[in-house]
Amino acid sequence: MQALWMLLAAFLFATMGVCIKFASVHFNSFEIVFYRGLFGVAFLWWVTRARGVSLRTTVPSMHVWRSIVGTLSLTAWFYSIAILPLATAMTLNYMSSIWIAAFLLGGSLLMQGRDLAVLRQGPLFATVLAGFAGVAMVLRPTIAPEQLIGALVGLASGVTSALAYLQVSALSRVGEPETRTVFYFSLGAVLAGALGMVFVGMSPWHWPAALWLLPIGLLAVLGQLCMTRAYASGATLVVANLQYSGIVFAGIYSLTVFGDQMPLIGWLGMGLIIVSGITATVLRERTVPHAPAEEH
Repeated sequence: MQALWMLLAAFLFATMGVCIKFASVHFNSFEIVFYRGLFGVAFLWWVTRARGVSLRTTVPSMHVWRSIVGTLSLTAWFYSIAILPLATAMTLNYMSSIWIAAFLLGGSLLMQGRDLAVLRQGPLFATVLAGFAGVAMVLRPTIAPEQLIGALVGLASGVTSALAYLQVSALSRVGEPETRTVFYFSLGAVLAGALGMVFVGMSPWHWPAALWLLPIGLLAVLGQLCMTRAYASGATLVVANLQYSGIVFAGIYSLTVFGDQMPLIGWLGMGLIIVSGITATVLRERTVPHAPAEEH
């Protein structure tokens, strides 16, 4: 079931990316981050009240850390988009799955040694690498010498994304519901966006262009809820690999909405992404056939 939650999240985020592309003509990155978070706070406050879920938490420091790394990742990604070609910025951000795999396997090796249970994760790690190879084939990133700073920031967005996703898994293990987790992340986005707007200013509102902010906020909060549910209920490496499916959805939008052309290597990359996601799911089921949902 975690595969379906991550696939749905990838679709929602890809759709949000289309809306951001249109909205970015009229609003700067900090404004989009701010309004995206503001909508999420309002929506989740209403949802938690309706479902009787308290927003009071016994682990505030964990939410603070998740909000910090999450908003840093979001801001760094938008910054790298402004400096780098979009394909390069997206590729660097999608390296988050590689960092997740590296953190998990490295930590396991340090704590357990070269145990057979750890070594069995090698093929699963290979599927993550294969999925990223597919991303590179689709996006074909390039970096010019004068874009080095932007590339480093884009790389940082992938690292902080990985830390944020791992923190989502940690929050689920202590019993935090996804609505509360996403609420505090949205609150952090509001604060980060507002702070950025203090320095870069605000754009004048133009109707109907401002209406793009509404689907951005809705798609963001729904995508975050699905992503959080996926990491809370599934194997972390499998979910991280399925995140690559967002590139497939983005490629479809690129063809149908923006009329972009994709060469054969791009289609082959999409196929590799899909195959790696299916393989990761099968490997996880065979390796831990009876593992409870809480094991990551």
